[in-house]
Amino acid sequence: MKRPSREEVEREIAALDTTDGKALRTRWQELYRTDPPPKFRARLLRLGIAYRLQELAFGGLKPQTIRLLRKLAAELRAERVQKQQGEISPLKVLDRSPVARPLLAKGSQLMREWNGSTEIVDVVDEGFRWRGTHYRTLSAVAGAITGTKWSGPKFFGLVRHAPTGTTKTSGRRVATCANRAVATEGGSA
Repeated sequence: MKRPSREEVEREIAALDTTDGKALRTRWQELYRTDPPPKFRARLLRLGIAYRLQELAFGGLKPQTIRLLRKLAAELRAERVQKQQGEISPLKVLDRSPVARPLLAKGSQLMREWNGSTEIVDVVDEGFRWRGTHYRTLSAVAGAITGTKWSGPKFFGLVRHAPTGTTKTSGRRVATCANRAVATEGGSA
């Protein structure tokens, strides 16, 4: 079976907007070889069908991404059970830190403005290249740029920050803004 072209996939996805519920359920069955979940309405059916069409045409998730998602799902299920049994507080579940560091593809470039100049770092085999020098870690690059110790992922904005005003430190709330933390008195940011 030949893979559909990008144009064919785009046409079929566009046509989903005018497809009725019965036809959507039939198309779901053809693509997934199973009935759609009974509570899925037309919008979710369209999204699922569009994803599957693209997956079949262009490829799906990498095996390592699938493993990570399964691991996260298992952890969340276990936490939910512990929470329901009163073994952990609801706040612990919210205190999740990133599980995996971002995967940067070789050939990617990271950009960061620092002291008025734009610094560009290339992702290469076995690390990073900045201004012709090879570094094993992103933190080493950040240190070279700033002249001080930095977390490379934080410096380049690859780490998710807590929503503004939600991180508590010694009675003060910390608001994150444009790669810097601003502490405010009185608990409001």
